[in-house]
Amino acid sequence: MYLLYKIFLFLLIIISPFLIIIRMLIGKESTERFKEKFCFFSSKSLIGKTVWIHGASLGEIQSIIPIVKKFEKNKKIKQILITSNTLSSSLIIPKFKFKKTIHQFFPIDLDYFTKKFLNYWKPSISIFVDSEIWPNMISNLYNKKIPIIILNARFTKKSFKRWISFPKFSKNIFKKISMAIPQNSETLFYLKALGVKNIKKISNLKYYGEKLQSKFNPLLKKKFSNRKIWCAASTHEGEEIIIAKIHKKIKSKNNKLLTILIPRHINRKDSIIRNLKSNDLNIVTHSSGNKIKRNTDIYLVDTYGEVLNFYNLTKLVFMGGSLIPHGGQNPLEPARLGNIIIHGPHIDNFKEVYNFLKDLKFSIKINKPSQIEKILIKKTKYSQKKLKTKKLHLIGKRILANNIYELNKYI
Repeated sequence: MYLLYKIFLFLLIIISPFLIIIRMLIGKESTERFKEKFCFFSSKSLIGKTVWIHGASLGEIQSIIPIVKKFEKNKKIKQILITSNTLSSSLIIPKFKFKKTIHQFFPIDLDYFTKKFLNYWKPSISIFVDSEIWPNMISNLYNKKIPIIILNARFTKKSFKRWISFPKFSKNIFKKISMAIPQNSETLFYLKALGVKNIKKISNLKYYGEKLQSKFNPLLKKKFSNRKIWCAASTHEGEEIIIAKIHKKIKSKNNKLLTILIPRHINRKDSIIRNLKSNDLNIVTHSSGNKIKRNTDIYLVDTYGEVLNFYNLTKLVFMGGSLIPHGGQNPLEPARLGNIIIHGPHIDNFKEVYNFLKDLKFSIKINKPSQIEKILIKKTKYSQKKLKTKKLHLIGKRILANNIYELNKYI
């Protein structure tokens, strides 16, 4: 299996220039920083303790921001290196204006590149978020005796079956992990089966979120003051059309309705706008700064790092990736800000989270789009208060504190 993996990586290197050009053309690759994936680094490595955290994309990077904030205050740590694979995730870090923290793109998992990466950055600890397992990187970290942590680990039945199909190869990789903190019981079971010895049951780090209810953006609030708003967030291809049709039906009964649309990937912006306009909908993009008019139907959020501002203003949020067989997206951010969460049947990635929200009466499951229409007609007709989120915040604070406690053992 390891030989096949090496062959795959060799072929990937050969075709990588073509892949990168294509990704640049569709807005998924940085034209300036793509070289970091080939270990041409754009930042300096500092002498001293370096904590390295890797998350695949935007969601994973957002989940570890509270950890980074804690590490920024730790005097033992000289530098915090965050790596990721996607362009969107790289754009979120500068918004926080951290003093110790820098971002680089994760290198291709070729043995040569991983060794060069580790020799340059010299991390004291490596933290991989969610389900990021890279065989060559993990092997070289292990050989250098650098602790390997899997933080907020998440493995689905599908990914587990892929790993367990090659038992010797997978157990050789997973036995090298120093500690794993799974985000749910299912993942805990899979990690044990794959050979991880040191597992800490703490729960999902994404439960944590700073209290932001009082920090309204007054200009944004004023912008929507005369409209009945709701939000469709983290939508995927196909879901925007569903939302558009729902909006049109409700708008005929409530002409003050305005839908705030936050797609999961804003590089799809142009195709989303074309699809919305083909349904005779009037759109204002957030980046344009244009005023909302009486005939505006959709307010399209096409910027990164601002979703909390919108969750603060809304009371109902449809969470995308759930009306299509994607597995759902994390509903905790809007829930922490007192929103009722509407979701479809495809929530395999967040089963335990949704069960928890259901118990708190924070979520509503729908099986077909027409049910959203009924909910919105009922909820937008009357004023609705924000949900009380004290219990959710207390649980989140405890989970964050326990994660920090376990990570500090390796720093």
